[in-house]
Amino acid sequence: MYIFFYFTAKIIKINYHIIIIYNFILSLCHDIIFSVAAPAIIKNERKRIIVMNFLKVHWSGLLLCIGISVPAWFLGNLVPVIGGPVFAILIGMVLTLLIKDKGTMQPGIAFTSKKVLQYAVILLGFGMNLTDILTKGQQSLPIILSTITTSLIVSFLLYRLLHMDPKVSALIGVGSSICGGSAIAATAPVIEADDEEIAQSISVIFLFNVIAALVFPALGNMLHLSNEGFGLFAGTAVNDTSSVTATAAAWDGVHGSNTLNAATIVKLTRTLAIIPITLALAIFRAGKKEEALEESGSNFSLKQVFPMFVLFFILASVITTVFSLSPAVTDPLKNLSKFFIVMAMAAIGLNTHIVKLIKTGAKPIFMGFCCWAAITLVSLGIQSVIGIL
Repeated sequence: MYIFFYFTAKIIKINYHIIIIYNFILSLCHDIIFSVAAPAIIKNERKRIIVMNFLKVHWSGLLLCIGISVPAWFLGNLVPVIGGPVFAILIGMVLTLLIKDKGTMQPGIAFTSKKVLQYAVILLGFGMNLTDILTKGQQSLPIILSTITTSLIVSFLLYRLLHMDPKVSALIGVGSSICGGSAIAATAPVIEADDEEIAQSISVIFLFNVIAALVFPALGNMLHLSNEGFGLFAGTAVNDTSSVTATAAAWDGVHGSNTLNAATIVKLTRTLAIIPITLALAIFRAGKKEEALEESGSNFSLKQVFPMFVLFFILASVITTVFSLSPAVTDPLKNLSKFFIVMAMAAIGLNTHIVKLIKTGAKPIFMGFCCWAAITLVSLGIQSVIGIL
């Protein structure tokens, strides 16, 4: 190399030592730049490879779930009493009967039903300004707490009496008492429910959502409920937010009132119960796993046993509350959360067999009915006692 530099210097008549110094500086700069930039370059390259490998394995399943979610989303907006998640499950279950081999699509479907569902729950937190909801809905808190407690107690008692599946019982109890599909979506990953257990619970909640939307306006007329009383009744006794909207809108259409806003605020206040319930379930499950790890002699790791997405969900709601994020920021995140839930339900539908779902029997439906009836009676009973009806 140096012989080459020597003869080159002679030819172009430049001092040989200058070329040696120049080469040294160039090599030094190259080493410094490479030592600083190489880790970032290698890291970015690794990320690119990881992303490409992920897409290679998951793209077909993800694409199928998105393909189901888009029409399900629009159908849910057209028929809110049913909602996008239920349409997604139904379409997914029908496609499962038609698609003989989902082998290459299964990784993407599994990722959507688990991870995308967790991302949906995290984003759900951005729709919860705790101060605003509690300020507007504090009048309804006694009724909300009573109905939630009643539903959870009823589901627990029936689980023990009927010897039902514990995860299905928990999902039906939480879905009935808080906010239907969103509560089930938030709770399912915490208790590690499988796709068929989630589909079964969503189906039960959907059934009584439809019945409530059809029956409650007529029931309100029979009981001569005031507009204020019906708004509180719809917000506390109907499971899912979309069904609350449909029920209140049906009442307003007949009476020319505006119970929709009141019912929605009550429903949002009720939704806050997702935070303590998912956190309590996560701590309970983490304790069980810790005991199992200690018995097996394995090392305990909080990250391994505690669903961290629950903490991110709580953090999102705290950020929204503390910084008073504007609707321009939170609305797109809430819509993305809803779409992710529809995507996850599409994946769950693809992993659910209708025949197996039917074979599970009438016990889950009976539990759903008992929770629904108990919530209805408690809501009306407390309103009667405090003189709102």
